[in-house]
Amino acid sequence: MIKKKSYFKNQPDHKLWFESWITELEKMNGRQYERLSIETSLGNTAVYGINTSSHELPAFLIFPGFRTTSLIWDLDNGLDMLSKNFRVYLVETNGQPNLSDGNSPSIKSLEYGKWGEEIFNALSIDKAFIAGASFGGLVCMKISIVIPDRIKAAFLLNPACFRLVSLQPKNLYYNFLPIISTSKKNIQKFLNQVIFDKPNHQLSEKGEQHLIEYLEYVLLNYKDNTEKPYYMGKQLNTVKVETYLFQGTRDILIPFEKSERRARKHLNNNLKEVHTASTGHGIETHRPTLDHICEIAKKYY
Repeated sequence: MIKKKSYFKNQPDHKLWFESWITELEKMNGRQYERLSIETSLGNTAVYGINTSSHELPAFLIFPGFRTTSLIWDLDNGLDMLSKNFRVYLVETNGQPNLSDGNSPSIKSLEYGKWGEEIFNALSIDKAFIAGASFGGLVCMKISIVIPDRIKAAFLLNPACFRLVSLQPKNLYYNFLPIISTSKKNIQKFLNQVIFDKPNHQLSEKGEQHLIEYLEYVLLNYKDNTEKPYYMGKQLNTVKVETYLFQGTRDILIPFEKSERRARKHLNNNLKEVHTASTGHGIETHRPTLDHICEIAKKYY
């Protein structure tokens, strides 16, 4: 199952740094995340929980984008509304820069879907909503193929499963800039041009600085070997889960028009709604979008 292994170069220190970053986020948000640890076929998987002891609430699992942590969804208390209505599990996908082990499978296989089933079983979740941003959207589709009967609905945010990333010069320049020359200044340029659409879509100054600190640490210290997302093609035809697509009209990394056309083509009647907003690629940091997802999920009850 394991094909690639990513890792933090300074292995003894990265856990201390990451825990410090999470503690600061908890202080900023005024809440404490439950730390869960699950042994899976990809090694240890870290999960952060909100309201997980409130078993009367339905479960909602969140999967992060490429080279990110699921905790980014809660910058500026982005998950406030969801956490009042659901048991929220922030799953740290293996192979991404977080506290889960860096093992990852062949991206074109269904192994991430089987890994998702392991997560459901370990958390004793019979059925749940799932949501994923970018790479996380691809992971959600893999899970939906493997365990369709256990998914109430899937929410895809600027997903990376319907098309490859844009090869336009502007996108390539701003994406590679902080990788080639890592600095807070260049990360800021990347955020302004690719992730946000200011002033329609932005974080508070404190929230944005916390995101920059995370990205700078990851770019300097993480060896990324995980296979990149791809257009899933005919594999998507087998998805039988009700799916909602949320896209940013200002996303230059994965421009939304082709994604929507292919989502309609492959998912057919299982694509329930398509929503667009004036956001960049980082739509998981757009509070109105997260609140909208919550309102849709609540209608299932």
